[in-house]
This record gives sequence, structure tokens and C-alpha cells, in this order.
Amino acid sequence: AIERKLKQEQESLEYEFRLVTASKEAEKVIIEAQGKADANRILSASLTDKILQDKGIEATTKLAESPNSKVVIIGSGKDGLPIILGDQ
Repeated sequence: AIERKLKQEQESLEYEFRLVTASKEAEKVIIEAQGKADANRILSASLTDKILQDKGIEATTKLAESPNSKVVIIGSGKDGLPIILGDQ
């Protein structure tokens, strides 16, 4: 009877530990998500079409200069940018 009681107490402590651990992990995930959401809000508030166009040009240039590049990107959207970078 004493062994069973000790075993039950140990199982109870283990269960409580798992609950606390799960709760802390959930809190961590929520904090990370809030941080990402805040960062996205700040970033989206500062992005303009001109900045995005410039970044698109930079990415296209880097891709064109890469010796590993196997893709040829040609402009067919408005302003001669690739469609993925244009406003279509």
C-alpha cells in the first residue's frame, strides 16, 4: 500500500511537471508569434512600391550574376520587371 501511494505521488508530480512544461512552451510560442506579428507590422508600414521594386531589381541582378543560376528571368510585366516583381 505504501509503495502504491508513493508511486501515485510520483505519477502526480510527473503529471504536474508535464503540465507546467507544456504551459511554458505554449507561452513561449505565443510570445514568439507576437514578436513576429509586431515585426511584420513594422516592416509592412515601411515598405513602398519603390522599395519593393528596388529589392526585386537587386534580387534579379544577383540571380543573373550567380554561376549556379539555371533560370533565365526576363521582364514581361509592366516596367520590364519579371511578373513576380511587377504589379500583375
